[in-house]
Amino acid sequence: MIKRITVFLLALMLLPTLSAFASSDSKISADMEYIVLSPGNDGSTLVTDMVSFKNLTDEEYKGDGQTEGVLNILLPVGATSFSMMDGKIQYKLTDTGFITTDPIPAKGSTTLPFSYQVKQGQDIVLKFTYPVDLYQVLIPEGSGSVDIKDAEFTNQGSLNFDEQNYTGYSIQNIKAGQTVTIAYDKDKQPTGTNATGTGTTSTENKNLGDVTKSAPAFHNPGHLRMWAQSPLHKFNPHILMIVLGAILLAGIGYYSYFKLKNRAKNEANGVDKEEQVFKQLMAKQKAILDKIIELEDNLGNGQMTEDEYKTKLEAYKQHLVQVKLSLRQFVE
Repeated sequence: MIKRITVFLLALMLLPTLSAFASSDSKISADMEYIVLSPGNDGSTLVTDMVSFKNLTDEEYKGDGQTEGVLNILLPVGATSFSMMDGKIQYKLTDTGFITTDPIPAKGSTTLPFSYQVKQGQDIVLKFTYPVDLYQVLIPEGSGSVDIKDAEFTNQGSLNFDEQNYTGYSIQNIKAGQTVTIAYDKDKQPTGTNATGTGTTSTENKNLGDVTKSAPAFHNPGHLRMWAQSPLHKFNPHILMIVLGAILLAGIGYYSYFKLKNRAKNEANGVDKEEQVFKQLMAKQKAILDKIIELEDNLGNGQMTEDEYKTKLEAYKQHLVQVKLSLRQFVE
């Protein structure tokens, strides 16, 4: 399964996403958060999360001044095996989750990629410190489905790349302080697509029309109509998939790598060297993704031409290819 996902992610490198998280502090901007659920070998649920915060002010952001740390992230009760997937991020675990300690530069951003596990059969109860415009749940095909409680959600259907499908679920306009419960069942597969969590088919999805079966996957007219009417339509779909691919590969890589590390306790020196290489690669990947997001901002603000944007984006994608190829050794 991991090999199939890895091949899929390598195909995603030349496609593209943009993820973020809405903050209750008006100085911090966000739109979207991604979470990927998959079953662990021991029956537990592996949760991989990526969220990006942007400082909208001309001053360094050091927090709201009322709580400790810069950003305060809550984890579900019972979460274990927490891992921050970027070794450069300074953080501190708390009784309820973790806080970051590095200030966010003026007009800068910080991306938090992290993972954790919950016990088999345990609901994932999420309490949000910050409001979230769009919360996206992704599950590899054949790895189960979810039931989302305390919030209205939409089953967005299947994304198909290199013969591997992913089912997406989305929740819109989560408020600060709101609790959302996700019941993940690895053995229960989705029964349908484009349905809302209230058990009724959304009006928008009814009007999408027939999908042209002969057209290429993802780019056929039906998919384009669904994209145009989905909550994601304001994002560049190809940039979106670059970051999404990084989220999935990072989560799979960390899970596989640290299971290997636990089996190799008696080879401490070798493991330490491998861990250092792995973290360096992850840091490089994050730096490239940050540059890609910065390119999008600069193009949108008119600070560069379309030709300059395409040239730099292609260079970053080629660099990202090399980093991802190096990361493959940790997930195969």
